Amino acid sequence: MKTDVLIVGAGAAGLMCAITAGQRGRHVLVVDHANRVGKKILMSGGGRCNFTNTGASPANYLSANPHFAKSALARYTPADFIELVEKHGIAYHEKELGQLFCDDSSKQIVRLLLDECADAGVRIEANCGVERVRKTDTGFAVLTAHGEVHAESLVVATGGLSIPSMGATGFGYELARQFGHAVLPVRAALVPLTLSGKHQEHYADLAGVALPAAEARVGKRAFRAGLLFTHRGLSGPSILQISSYWQPGDDLRLDLAPDVDLGDWLLAQRAAHPAAELRNVLADALPKRLAHRLCEQWFPSRPMRQYRDAELREIGRQLHDWPVVASGTEGYRTAEVTLGGVDTDGLSSSTMQSKRVSGLYFIGEVVDVTGWLGGYNFQWAWASGHAAGEVA
Repeated sequence: MKTDVLIVGAGAAGLMCAITAGQRGRHVLVVDHANRVGKKILMSGGGRCNFTNTGASPANYLSANPHFAKSALARYTPADFIELVEKHGIAYHEKELGQLFCDDSSKQIVRLLLDECADAGVRIEANCGVERVRKTDTGFAVLTAHGEVHAESLVVATGGLSIPSMGATGFGYELARQFGHAVLPVRAALVPLTLSGKHQEHYADLAGVALPAAEARVGKRAFRAGLLFTHRGLSGPSILQISSYWQPGDDLRLDLAPDVDLGDWLLAQRAAHPAAELRNVLADALPKRLAHRLCEQWFPSRPMRQYRDAELREIGRQLHDWPVVASGTEGYRTAEVTLGGVDTDGLSSSTMQSKRVSGLYFIGEVVDVTGWLGGYNFQWAWASGHAAGEVA
């Protein structure tokens, strides 16, 4: 079989690339080893797909080359994808911080992509893994589960290692190395953190306790959002965000009440309720179970009138700079994305084409560009897929 463009991977980036190339009149075939197209899209955003973020900019991405994402992101913006969503009559809403979700279901985004592919004459074959790839004089010969395909251009859109239960593999990295590309170390990102030993014992029975606003900080990088205690450690948006920057041994700090000065607040509470116990006063500012655990472990609880000003201010200071010793992460099993990947030094930032092998492209999560939580990774998928689709 012959085709102009063969795309390996039928996720967000691969389908966007297929649409863009197909609309140029290219004959496009998309193959995916999974039995269903867009599995990760379907599960995203709690089933409602956080399909972009209106504030997406290069500053929201991690990469060894922080400038690499600029070109693609500038040429396919959140407004461009929103226009496509509105064209298909999909109702959506902004949840917070520019995060856009479908009102109904993430199935609508998959349907949008499949409809656009159909209109562009794109062929899609699921349950079709790739067994071997070799370069030819005219492009690539790719042996798939459905036979050999000869293509002028080969686009690798296989995603990363996150959520292996959905079929994630390291195929894209292996193919990159086959053609001489460097692959930067990969690790789980946007992932819950785990605790161990006495650090876990202190918090283990707080599983399910949530803080609507907490700030997680590693070095100068901080994120303010919800926090959740789990059986194994910590999760919630603030933790998922900081996990992309945290590595074992790093000093992790939490501000448990970033919206109030707890030192001043405790002094005011002492004046208003001098006989109240500290554990019960803190339960007005923090979840009750957490407040009581803090007093059991770290702050001996006694009537407020027995605390000096300096003591209350110190308790407030500690709660705004609470140390947590994480031992690791939940790993790829629950990670939303994979950090690292194909080194951008070997790729064109404007086309995503390999600088080593003409006609070979890498897009989406397989590339060393990783977005924050909140629709940024989808926007990178749309933008990088569009960039490759314009030229493949």
